Amino acid sequence: MKTLSKTSLALLALCLTACEKKPAGPPPAAMGPMGPVEVGVLTVATAPVTLTQDLPGRISAFRVAEVRARVSGIVLKRLFKEGSDVKEGQVLYEIDPAQYEAAYDSAMGTLARAEASLNSAQLKLNRMQSLIDSHAVSKQDFDEASGSTKVNQAEVLLGKAAVKTAKINLDYTKVTAPITGRIGISQVTEGAYVRTDQATLLTIVQQLDRVYVDVNQPSSDLLRLKQALASGKLKANGSGQPRVKLVHESGEIYPEEGSLEVSDVTVNTLTNSVTVRAVFPNPRGDLLPGMFVRARLEEGTTPDAILVPQLAVSRNSKGEPTAMVIGAESKVELRVLETPRAVGNQWLVTSGLKAGDRLIINNLQKIRPGAEVKAAPSEPAPAPAPPAANPGPAK
Repeated sequence: MKTLSKTSLALLALCLTACEKKPAGPPPAAMGPMGPVEVGVLTVATAPVTLTQDLPGRISAFRVAEVRARVSGIVLKRLFKEGSDVKEGQVLYEIDPAQYEAAYDSAMGTLARAEASLNSAQLKLNRMQSLIDSHAVSKQDFDEASGSTKVNQAEVLLGKAAVKTAKINLDYTKVTAPITGRIGISQVTEGAYVRTDQATLLTIVQQLDRVYVDVNQPSSDLLRLKQALASGKLKANGSGQPRVKLVHESGEIYPEEGSLEVSDVTVNTLTNSVTVRAVFPNPRGDLLPGMFVRARLEEGTTPDAILVPQLAVSRNSKGEPTAMVIGAESKVELRVLETPRAVGNQWLVTSGLKAGDRLIINNLQKIRPGAEVKAAPSEPAPAPAPPAANPGPAK
């Protein structure tokens, strides 16, 4: 009996010890309900915003002329400074003209002989013409004289063509600039032998007083631009062409304004894009072929635009952009938005928010729709970012 009593007492003590360890922390009466989560809010407001579109592209010369040898020979002189501006018709190279001068003189001699033969044949034909009526000469002799005259006339024509060809080749020994522009590095030096059968490249001249900027744009955007231009939303110059600004890689805006000139007639099936070409004046020569730039189109001003921070916008299971706002009784409401494009680091909202709404901008992961929240002091809506809007849905 004593052993059983000791065992029973040990079990009872163990149960009492376990029961005493169950409560962890304060008693239930001391635990109060959690308070509402404090969130930062931004009061939605409308403001005028200038919508723009930036299209990346590269600069190319307005005109490019490859200067090539049109006669074979030794280069005697280079008559320009590399990298300088040249005028159309300015002599750039001199090729040894000796053989071409000789060919020209030979052609002139051949022509003179043909003209002398023609003159003699013509005099003979004139004399026979006066005697044919009196039957002093036979009809056969007259016909032979007439045929001989025509042969001499043909030889004169051939002689003149040979002279013209020789003169052209002789002129080609002075290589001239085909256009006005800036000349590049010379590909040959004095003493080099150039050949016409290989069309030896001598140098390149590029017209840079105006330059092209070629950009690729989605075909759907091109249609939208045409509609905006037709409706007057897109600014145009006096010729009705959309006006374009140029932005350097550094963000600096080029002072001269350009115009959107032409678009390609074929859509690239791989990228579903179209090449669009803008033209910019380049009076100081600051823009060089190959430079990476952005062409900026102003698409008009929206007088009552709503802009919200991108961090305050998320997406639901359907992929729709959403935002949290504080509604009635300080409870969270979920709004589905329409955000057709970005403006800097903000979204342009066209549906789902209105002026005066209190947009929740932080602690979004701690709240759910219907939960009660406590608003921190309201912040005014941020000022619109500098015009750098790019079309596209919220992502």
